[in-house]
Amino acid sequence: MVVEWAVTAEAAGWDGFFLWDHLFAFSDGPIEAVDPWVALTAAACATSTIRIGTLVTPLPRRRPVVVGRQTVTLDRLSRGRLTLGVGTGAFPYEWEYCGEKGDHRTRGAMLDEHLDLLDRLWTGHPVRHDGPHYRAAGPEWSATCYPSPLQHPRIPVWVGGSWPGSRPFVRAARWDGVVPMRADGPWQVADTAAVAVADRMRSLRADLSGLDIAVPGESDGGDLDRHRLHQAHADAGATWWVEAIHPARPDLSTEVPWPSAAMQRLAAGP
Repeated sequence: MVVEWAVTAEAAGWDGFFLWDHLFAFSDGPIEAVDPWVALTAAACATSTIRIGTLVTPLPRRRPVVVGRQTVTLDRLSRGRLTLGVGTGAFPYEWEYCGEKGDHRTRGAMLDEHLDLLDRLWTGHPVRHDGPHYRAAGPEWSATCYPSPLQHPRIPVWVGGSWPGSRPFVRAARWDGVVPMRADGPWQVADTAAVAVADRMRSLRADLSGLDIAVPGESDGGDLDRHRLHQAHADAGATWWVEAIHPARPDLSTEVPWPSAAMQRLAAGP
């Protein structure tokens, strides 16, 4: 079904197709979940223009060299269409309960070190690294991950974080995009605009050129006002509208199974 979603999204005019990177569903019960890397590989083979990626991958529970191989392989397979969304992750059942690091500060330090090492691995040049959390070095040996990605200077990295937090946005200012979200309600135009994300990012990197601001939201596929909503966010500084299509959306049809309801929204277009 993921492949059919991606093909439908591309045909309907969506610019990107992104998957969550979670180990488990958010609620109990037999709810389907997929490995995003395997699923995106299938999606890449069935599409030709739509950008693909993860929103977001919790890098602290993945190994840098493995991520380097996965991302370069998928970037080349998709002919340079990959965007890597990253974050520190949440939910204890994907961290403490599985024996992973539970402390958020530790995970933040791991994410920064991981990104710096990953950026160097993507160059295809020899890399030696011996840090507090990761290692890629040995006696007279350096890690050379070749080939490098098709995209230059690198695969775009978008950093996710809860607004109005601090550290995720400082981190995002060093990379290629920011994916803000709220834990206390839906994202609003005011959150995108002045004295919010756009101004915060501008204060951290002087200007917003070269930085994507991907804001989350839900818009009715049959509502003509959605175009005005999207334009309002764009005017406030957003460069991407991330339509959140998931089983818990109250506006999706309850008269058809979830995969078909998602397909209907995708087919309606952005």
